[in-house]
Amino acid sequence: MAKFEIYQSGQKNEFRFRLKADNGQTILSSEGYTTKASCLNGIESVKKNASDPKRFTKTTTPTKMFRFSMTAANNQIIGTSQNYKSESGRDNGIESVKRNAPKAEIKEVDK
Repeated sequence: MAKFEIYQSGQKNEFRFRLKADNGQTILSSEGYTTKASCLNGIESVKKNASDPKRFTKTTTPTKMFRFSMTAANNQIIGTSQNYKSESGRDNGIESVKRNAPKAEIKEVDK
């Protein structure tokens, strides 16, 4: 089953989340949050916005890799994907977020 993992990392010991698909692959990662409550709000925003195609922005890196980011209603980025070798891989990642985020459970993990 898909899950959101909450963990602390970085020099500031910020809270972050990552959405993992059924196969364990990370499909979306957050920026750092100063509090756990803010991190949980970010997860709820992903769950709420996952079905809206306008919330996904597709980009290409300077090295010709493909990625996407997800934004909230206020246009703030709430998560970013890994780099994909193909556009179809990126598009499959977006579909995986749409399919998995709304029903994903939340777990706290060590990094």
